[in-house]
Amino acid sequence: MRILAMIAAAALAVPSAAQTPEQWIDWGSRVHGGFGVLIAVGIRIGQDAQQRLGAQRREVDVTYYDSPLAPCPCIADGLIVALSASPGQKTLRIAPESAAAGLYGEVLLRHRKTGAQLRYCIRPEAMAALDQIQSRRDFRFRYDAVMAKPAAELFTVSPQPDRCPG
Repeated sequence: MRILAMIAAAALAVPSAAQTPEQWIDWGSRVHGGFGVLIAVGIRIGQDAQQRLGAQRREVDVTYYDSPLAPCPCIADGLIVALSASPGQKTLRIAPESAAAGLYGEVLLRHRKTGAQLRYCIRPEAMAALDQIQSRRDFRFRYDAVMAKPAAELFTVSPQPDRCPG
């Protein structure tokens, strides 16, 4: 619980919107303790969801489904940074169930005011390319490479709340 409180405090210290890649990298590093490609993927999903849902920061409720294929729920930390979602505010949770079999992760996002939902399915084939990017130690390179990838190469999005097909 103490770790969740520290993460929430770091997320709430993030200004209302990043202005530069360096700020995203700094904030992601503060929340997670480093900046890897999965943090960038979480930021990318958070930004995409905000745009699709027409939501502002702190207006999105997040449920992240981790996967045994992923080293940790790092994507959730990127979502914390992008959306100012917080376990302490009960706007971010790690689901007790795993992502559908064969997926790298799954994210359900809900606009808190309108109720509109999106489900992001992160397939393992997206991760092969990201592993190569992760091998580079330059955080800015990692951020730029993830942001430059077509969204369809990273995830699929559905407006249906149904679980992702495995």
